[in-house]
Amino acid sequence: MTDNDRTGHEHQNGHGQEPEYEDQNGHEDNRKVKDGNVKQPPDGGRRHGQQESGREQGSEARPRDRSERAVRTLAVPDLSLVVLIGATGSGKSTFAARHFKPTEVLSSDFCRGLVSDDENDQSASSDAFDVLHYIAGKRLAAGRLTVIDATNVQSEARAQLVRLAREHDVLPVAIVLDVPEQICAARNAARADRAGLPRRVIQRHQRELRRSLRHLEREGFRKVHLLRGPEEIGAAEIVTERRFNDLRHLTGPFDIIGDIHGCRSELETLLGRLGYALERDALGRPVDAVHPQGRTAVFVGDLVDRGPDSPGVLRLVMGMVKAGHALCVPGNHENKLGRYLKGRNVQHTHGLAETIEQLEKEDDAFRAEVAAFLHGLVSHYVLDGGGLVVCHAGLPEKYHGRTSGRVRSFALYGDTTGETDEFGLPVRYPWAEEYRGRAAVVYGHTPTPRANWLNNTICLDTGCVFGGSMTALRWPERELMDIPAEKVWYEPAKPLAATAPGGVDGRPLDLGDVAGRRIVETRHMGRLAVREENAAAALEVMSRFAIDPRLLPYLPPTMAPCATSQAGTGGETAGGAADESRGGAAEGARGGAADGGYLEHPAEAFAAYRADGVREVVCEEKHMGSRAVVLVCRDESVARERFGVSGGVSGALYTRTGRPFFDDPATTERILHRVRESAERAGLWAELETDWLLLDAELMPWSLKATGLLRRQYAAVGAASGAVFPGALGALEAAAARGVEVTELLGRQRERASDAAAFTDAYRRYCWRVGAERPAGTDELAGIRLAPFQILAVQGRSLAGLPHTDQLALIDRLIAAEAEAAPESGAGPEAEAGAEPQDALSAAAAGPGGGRTRLLAPTRRLVVDTEDEASVAAGIAWWLDLTGEGGEGMVVKPLHALVRGKDGRLIQPGIKCRGREYLRIIYGPEYTRPENLRRLRVRHLGHKRSLALREYALGLEALDRLADGEPLWRVHEAVFAVLALESEPVDPRL
Repeated sequence: MTDNDRTGHEHQNGHGQEPEYEDQNGHEDNRKVKDGNVKQPPDGGRRHGQQESGREQGSEARPRDRSERAVRTLAVPDLSLVVLIGATGSGKSTFAARHFKPTEVLSSDFCRGLVSDDENDQSASSDAFDVLHYIAGKRLAAGRLTVIDATNVQSEARAQLVRLAREHDVLPVAIVLDVPEQICAARNAARADRAGLPRRVIQRHQRELRRSLRHLEREGFRKVHLLRGPEEIGAAEIVTERRFNDLRHLTGPFDIIGDIHGCRSELETLLGRLGYALERDALGRPVDAVHPQGRTAVFVGDLVDRGPDSPGVLRLVMGMVKAGHALCVPGNHENKLGRYLKGRNVQHTHGLAETIEQLEKEDDAFRAEVAAFLHGLVSHYVLDGGGLVVCHAGLPEKYHGRTSGRVRSFALYGDTTGETDEFGLPVRYPWAEEYRGRAAVVYGHTPTPRANWLNNTICLDTGCVFGGSMTALRWPERELMDIPAEKVWYEPAKPLAATAPGGVDGRPLDLGDVAGRRIVETRHMGRLAVREENAAAALEVMSRFAIDPRLLPYLPPTMAPCATSQAGTGGETAGGAADESRGGAAEGARGGAADGGYLEHPAEAFAAYRADGVREVVCEEKHMGSRAVVLVCRDESVARERFGVSGGVSGALYTRTGRPFFDDPATTERILHRVRESAERAGLWAELETDWLLLDAELMPWSLKATGLLRRQYAAVGAASGAVFPGALGALEAAAARGVEVTELLGRQRERASDAAAFTDAYRRYCWRVGAERPAGTDELAGIRLAPFQILAVQGRSLAGLPHTDQLALIDRLIAAEAEAAPESGAGPEAEAGAEPQDALSAAAAGPGGGRTRLLAPTRRLVVDTEDEASVAAGIAWWLDLTGEGGEGMVVKPLHALVRGKDGRLIQPGIKCRGREYLRIIYGPEYTRPENLRRLRVRHLGHKRSLALREYALGLEALDRLADGEPLWRVHEAVFAVLALESEPVDPRL
């Protein structure tokens, strides 16, 4: 069915009712059984599975009990509500105990005992049955076979049970125990608790039973088993039969093919590309297709109507199903054609007239074969251990594996909102937006330009008959393959657009997607909760300060620091004597920290990863800037087509909270242009087969983003200390010269002055002039440095799982390409130790004659083996060198990204280890003093680590959704959640 089907649910009696054709193929799992004689499924229903199992599908029997007498077999679906019917004393409890598990049986007597402490207290029956129905409902909702042990001779009592079965979309099955009155009376007399039961009660039960027998099927029971007398009851054997839609034992691999609509030639081409070899009959018509590796094709329905050769498609698909090379579920078009072939009165619309005309050219035998094939199609299949569901129009999780008219109706038609669009077509209910099931649901029905995943569902109808394409999904690989239509075979009633859930255009962002408490389903960490108050805080930031949400596909996670170093407050640290030779002594001489104590030390990071089973880590230089995300498109047309933006925009550059770095869009575009040029020269566009790149980076200097913070907080402290300490020290020194005993006080104030000077030096390293602040004639990007360290995603795939050394190798090529285009004179600020940051950058920035400066900065790194002491020592020494030169520190990451621990859980994607001098900015000028270090070492890192992991999983989810081409609102669900988690209360210094 497509959006051209104006009637929506044509020939449907409503969700709660069963369609007019249900007795034939509306309840494909409900073939009626009377007196133990099972009506077998028609040919074409599950023939593939029959070949797999060697027996008829739907009848994979598990004997419950055996007798040496003539066995009477009673077939019971493995998910059903079994209702035992019989007078008191007919042996229902004994029968239930012999054939079913104790947990499967719900007894009205037992429930009376629960509510009244007396199983024979008839006054408690109402409450008892309330309990019984509640428990039965819970079992059925969980997919459990449930048996009701009660007399059930009254139609009103049975009606409640049939209604309960329908509510949970399972089959009600009646097992009638018809035992003579005398035997029932004798059995009751033998029971002490029922010895006084009046005979008239048994007689009334018998009369009601007699009246009920011929009406049980009409009441809604899909199977009725009648056992007359103790002999038949004793000889009965229960066998559970698998539902017709239960093919969990088939694990593939599968090739699932979307709507075909009579496009036989395109189907042949697609099968060929998938690797199938076509087999043809004497007339050259394809009648089968075989894959050399044993793959199975699965068709999602709508084989017919509108296209040029519906009979040819049917002939090929029927042949594949018959040979066991394919499975097929019906579409609404097959359902309508099937009713026409049975002589029903249907409208010859939406392409049916063309199919009828084409079938009239076929012989009667072929039409009869088609009718039988359509009659036996099953509404949906559950495959691959329950991990895959294939149907025509989609299916919510609560309907998976269920059997009712409502389930079949949804599988064939989907659901609508009750509204119509501007073309007069029904508006589809967006069930996939709400889907959170474990099983992947693959369907068709509503044409969309591209097939895209949405909440573990995907629509494969890409409108071949309308001139689009025919699409297949390879499972379990989750790879898409499509071929273009040969021509427009049928003009659509409205343009082919992504109105199906999962279409890349999707629907607009909606406040309901982010407001209130939210649960976000992630691939790597399951379900993650966002509190209402955190969502409200994120909404304010996003709505007031963030860039265009179309250009905001990712926010980076927070990062946890390493465990607090406990390496004393005096003597050597975990770095040993290396401190003295590699800058430790120089650091220790400042601010009373001669003891060598550290709050953070790389030894802790290496030990943490070693404990998690990670042997190889990469240490990456932590740049003196701000976290930045760069989205760069190959040109403005890509930004317009992929991200929907225009007006000269070719990408975005934003902070870790989604705010733009520059108020001037022209500055942003100049930076994007430089990155774009470098990617072109490095050959990354072609190599990565993409028209856009998403980069994680650091933008320097820090003062670009934090000017206000620097002036209000850090510079104020530096200015105050510069104003106070010279005078105070001068006064104390003068007092000491006069012989006043101020030695201790003078020494303490000198240490404080030294701490303050170290604090001022620390933050000044992160500030320098850029752009317009520099001399006239300087490059407008002078002073700005961008240090990318990871390519997060490209067109069609996330690169978050690429090893970090491979990532940095790609980045090195990007930087080298820029260097070739703009050779610089001088060295970067990180190489000019001792120079003022502004002067160092000036020397590095200007090329010959003050030409264009380099923008891209490299990220130094070192690979460390956490189980090798020498390698660990080298990593510590490298960190001491970095921080001794005034660097911020480093980030330690598993060499192989997306690493899980021994328990299968994600481990920290990175641990930051900040230098001792940098931490003065965070903890204050005097934090290195021993008494302060002892206090600060009581840090609670558990929440920070949890936050980092949750944000990391959400970021990965956003990248996966972006790469899969999911709509903006889906990507933003994860992006917004990252921002919301940022408002959780946590120590901001961590």
